[in-house]
Amino acid sequence: MKTILHIEDYHANKILIERVLRPYNYRLLHAPDGQTGVSLAIDENPDLILIDMGLPDIDGATVVTLLRQIPDLQHTPIVAITAWPADRATEMAQRYGCDGCILKPINVRSFPDELARYFK
Repeated sequence: MKTILHIEDYHANKILIERVLRPYNYRLLHAPDGQTGVSLAIDENPDLILIDMGLPDIDGATVVTLLRQIPDLQHTPIVAITAWPADRATEMAQRYGCDGCILKPINVRSFPDELARYFK
């Protein structure tokens, strides 16, 4: 079973991701802020990390930088989920060290397939 860590402070987005991914048999972990996300990532060593770039305590770019410094997580795919404009989102996600970017609002039909490609 693949483990996904979702770092997201907005409760409605957390619930949406849970509902969309429930049928796919992922182990889904949630962190409501960057500090908790880094701690959970260290403890759980997820297969994929989804991160909202606008977190209340530590900005997403700093969280990604911290995660990339942890040896066990250096090759873990990190995907930004953001409401930034599409052209800016892709550029910023790459600059911050993310492996990809998914725009909000997510497309609930294509979202599971978008995630699956990061497991290959």
